[in-house]
Amino acid sequence: MLAGMGGECVYAVEIDKRAAGVYQQNWGINPLGDITVDVTDAEVKVPPHDVLVAGFPCQPFSKSGAQRGMEETRGTLYWSILRIIKEHHPSMVVLENVRNLAGPRHLHEWSVIVETLREEGYWVPSAPTVFSPHLLPKNLGGRPQSRERVFVVAILNGHSDDDRPIVPNAPIGSWLPEKWSLASALPMQRNKIVPGTELLDTEVHWIDAWNDFVESMWELRDGRRLPGFPLWGDSWMSLDDLTIPDGTPAWKQDFLRKNAAFYDEHKSFIDAWATKWDFYTDKFPPSRRKLEWQAQDTPRLWDTIMHFRPSGIRAKRATYVPALVAITQTTIVGPRRRRISPREAARLQGLPDWFEFGDQASAVTYRQLGNGVSTGAVWYVIQQAIIQHQATLKKRSPRLVRAILGAPSNPDEALKVPHAK
Repeated sequence: MLAGMGGECVYAVEIDKRAAGVYQQNWGINPLGDITVDVTDAEVKVPPHDVLVAGFPCQPFSKSGAQRGMEETRGTLYWSILRIIKEHHPSMVVLENVRNLAGPRHLHEWSVIVETLREEGYWVPSAPTVFSPHLLPKNLGGRPQSRERVFVVAILNGHSDDDRPIVPNAPIGSWLPEKWSLASALPMQRNKIVPGTELLDTEVHWIDAWNDFVESMWELRDGRRLPGFPLWGDSWMSLDDLTIPDGTPAWKQDFLRKNAAFYDEHKSFIDAWATKWDFYTDKFPPSRRKLEWQAQDTPRLWDTIMHFRPSGIRAKRATYVPALVAITQTTIVGPRRRRISPREAARLQGLPDWFEFGDQASAVTYRQLGNGVSTGAVWYVIQQAIIQHQATLKKRSPRLVRAILGAPSNPDEALKVPHAK
């Protein structure tokens, strides 16, 4: 990406063979290797550089993992990055990780990162820079994906009384994220049939059943939207029959009572609907007997975007999607009656259409994209950091300042043509 800002990559490393192959195919550099081999106490096999951009493994800090932080081996790769910084002291350091790194469970890890960088002479704000591509308009590289990430931005010999994040965790300018339209913003591939994105017959059955439920509820409730609490089919019973075990969390007690009251209000319809769709049979696993409606006034489930989650089927308006993840839960686009394609997922990350993934399986591509960084978000953060600290950076790296400030404000403009050598 920095090549699009007028820079040259002097070192890249990737331990996964297939991901390294994709990198080489598109950028002309073979990054296959192991940073713990290239960087040791005795030697740093990384050449001098002006900017260090890195993302250390997020699993130790992610909510989907055990959240063991730096106690877990993968978390200690930060120390390899710090070893490079101590060796070369690049003018600017930009580190990226999941939002949870700056969460309450990892205050120790966050403070360690900030303090160790400050000990090396860097200005680092105490408050984390948290940003997402859906907060940017498309003309600045934004994308319809809610993907909050923490960016640690450090400026060598920087001096500032401003301890705020580089950018606010808020829409930029007058932009309203609700204006996103998934179909046109990417844009999405027009054809409904894209190999590898098809829904299973069982999945279509689940959606058809809940779609019938949603449409019928619009009529029964005189156009009122579905309730905001999750609908739990296995908890639909009369309030008179509801028994809540001791020790049940307060939030769950509240949802159980609301589901029972909802059932009492619509008992005749729910019973007939459940029979019609074989709802309480093995055609519906427990997680598919739950619906989380976040689509506001959308009248049909097939008009929403959906995710099959352990907590149920989550539906929301077709504006922007939740963050791509490196595991399951690939977004289902109701109007297309299929999942998002690998090409569309790549567009969500801001990758240009010339970016190729070879002949690898779609599941591998989804995983790589789920582990990636949003081009537009990091582009905006870097440019804002240069703007705010250009006086300091000009003293050490005037070419860096000229190159980045001279680059387009929209990375799409800089990445129009392939950069592989």
